[in-house]
Amino acid sequence: MTAPVSAIASEKPRLALFDLDHTLLPIDSDYEWGEFTQRIGWTDPAEFGRRNAEFYAHYQAGTLDVHDYVRFATEALRLRGAEAAAEAHAQFLREVVQPAIRPAALDLIRAHRDAGDTPIIITATNEFVTRPIAQLLGVPHLLAVELERDAGGWFTGEIRGVPSMREGKVRRMEQWLAARDLSWDAVHSTFYSDSTNDLPLLERVNVPIATNPDARLRALAAQRGWRILDLFPQG
Repeated sequence: MTAPVSAIASEKPRLALFDLDHTLLPIDSDYEWGEFTQRIGWTDPAEFGRRNAEFYAHYQAGTLDVHDYVRFATEALRLRGAEAAAEAHAQFLREVVQPAIRPAALDLIRAHRDAGDTPIIITATNEFVTRPIAQLLGVPHLLAVELERDAGGWFTGEIRGVPSMREGKVRRMEQWLAARDLSWDAVHSTFYSDSTNDLPLLERVNVPIATNPDARLRALAAQRGWRILDLFPQG
């Protein structure tokens, strides 16, 4: 006799995928890191602020050139070096990220972990900014924009491999699955995201959840019957 569908599904590894910015956090960590570098005197406030806002607008519109942005976003930390960058990031965590973490986000991650799911953060923000944040949230698996390193082990400003952005999030997840001898059909996947930038992955998983969604994703989720989850007020 064939097992019930629910029984078959329950035997599959279950993955809980989370976008980071405006999904688990009510801020954009990449943008806020740029603002933070201005406050600590690493960048010229007027020029950096103008370019940072411009790149952010392109991201929201889905027109961002991620390679140009990563060169821009990592320039200040690359010039300062590893020790100064690590100290600055620790200050950034204390002053910007920790105050932004909401209990509802931690509860959501914990609920998936308690249910036996594997939590994974998959974000278009680079690994330097996000790895300590993922650790702070208690999520061991991070798929972020990976950065090339020079012979001395320091960042060059270029991207290594596939950027985890738009369709790249699907490709990075497929690489993650393949490294574990898994496929989409072999797992049950849920993905939480706030943005239409993540439509390729939202459309690929078993359970798409529009989380603190922007206006476009909220309308699309309502149209398609996707669950809408507001973890915290936006704006």
